[in-house]
Amino acid sequence: MAIYNPKSLKAEEFINDEEIRATLEYAEQNKNNFELIDSILEKARPVKNPDGNGCTCKGLTHREASVLLACENPEKIKKMYEVAEEIKLAFYGNRIVLFAPLYLSNYCVNGCLYCPYHLKNKHIPRKKLTQEEVRDEVIALQDLGHKRLAIEAGEDPVNNPIEYILECINTIYSVHHKNGDIRRVNVNIAATTVENYRKLKEAGIGTYILFQETYNKESYEYLHPTGPKHNYAYHTEAMDRAMEGGIDDVGLGVLFGLESYKYEFAGLIMHAEHLEAVHGVGPHTISVPRVKPADDIDPDEFDNSISDEMFTKIAACIRIAVPYTGMIVSTRENEQVRAKMLKVGVSQVSGGSRTSVGGYAGYSPDERPHDTEQFDVSDQRSLDEVIHWLIDNGQVPSFCTACYREGRTGDRFMSLCKNGQILNCCHPNALMTLTEYLVDYASPETKEAGFRLIEEELKRIPKDKVREITAQHIEDIKNSNSRDFRF
Repeated sequence: MAIYNPKSLKAEEFINDEEIRATLEYAEQNKNNFELIDSILEKARPVKNPDGNGCTCKGLTHREASVLLACENPEKIKKMYEVAEEIKLAFYGNRIVLFAPLYLSNYCVNGCLYCPYHLKNKHIPRKKLTQEEVRDEVIALQDLGHKRLAIEAGEDPVNNPIEYILECINTIYSVHHKNGDIRRVNVNIAATTVENYRKLKEAGIGTYILFQETYNKESYEYLHPTGPKHNYAYHTEAMDRAMEGGIDDVGLGVLFGLESYKYEFAGLIMHAEHLEAVHGVGPHTISVPRVKPADDIDPDEFDNSISDEMFTKIAACIRIAVPYTGMIVSTRENEQVRAKMLKVGVSQVSGGSRTSVGGYAGYSPDERPHDTEQFDVSDQRSLDEVIHWLIDNGQVPSFCTACYREGRTGDRFMSLCKNGQILNCCHPNALMTLTEYLVDYASPETKEAGFRLIEEELKRIPKDKVREITAQHIEDIKNSNSRDFRF
């Protein structure tokens, strides 16, 4: 029997079934231990650094975090939400990063039971973008105002080999249209080799994203009956290979609804602990998708669905447990759910998303092709509508990619986050990239609301010199074609 060891490189030792089940039992036994819960929340709160710059958070172990998740007391849950919001504001402020998915190909050789791209689905059209079509998609995304993409492709060594992915990345970065540029390409493709991760790193990717789907090995193998993805260990150990290949920004996630949410939550935090223990840096992002309807997929077939309230609680507990990690919620969720999750820790959202292969070029903002969608999009608002909504809610929409392009990745980003330089670095960058969006792409209503927000947010930059430079760059963006200023 495998023994739990967070420093092990073997999947069944750092994601250990026996340890997860013992954790869930411990959490159930202590879910009404309010003295323990209060001490866990107190431990999790941000503490001012001795030099007065920034805060430090201890985070939580998977057992401590699981106790919070198991607690059903309304008063304690309210306190969890308060602590989660406090942590989010301490390290990410009121900035929300925007991105869009770009689907390159839905050819796939796997048999995943929850995904319409599975090999046996014969009535979904199969499509793979040519480089000219990739270019058209990028121009369409630039015309919306996007600067950051997450590329997606099914696993198919014939149709979607690593060479195809690399060629697409090169094409994306090469497109300069009007004032538009894609400045960061995150990659969500199947688990691969150290050599291929090195190639992705050399191609200039941002974050490598791979959802575990489920940490329960038995469920994992049932849900992936055929294809290379069936190999639980190879998939679960992918982030270690990515790190070995030089990619120090990696993104975790599970697909909530496939397995017990308490099991998945414990496994997710254990994976973050493992990356910290082995590589000295945890995940750059954690995504929280839920199973959604799609061609040939009925979410009701999975009996582990969770309510909106529990979904929000999961997000809050992730934020408390892994304080420095960005958290992503996509357009799988509707406006109301996304609003709740922004309060408790989400720092990145997609906007104006299409989950079809070739879903942007040639379509108006109100048109949406459905034939090759990977899942139904619940939040169907345009990017401009999402940005206006964020502004109205006191959030600063950000298209910033500066940290990645200045080499502030992995532990270097984490140190920036911890030493309090967010307001002197990320906040100015957010305001300048928002200005770019307002000048180049926004509707008149969004532009007016956005500039009012920027005027107020400039006052929050602590250092006078940084504030003065930021204000000058904002004027330069407004009055010329000068773009891409960054700290």
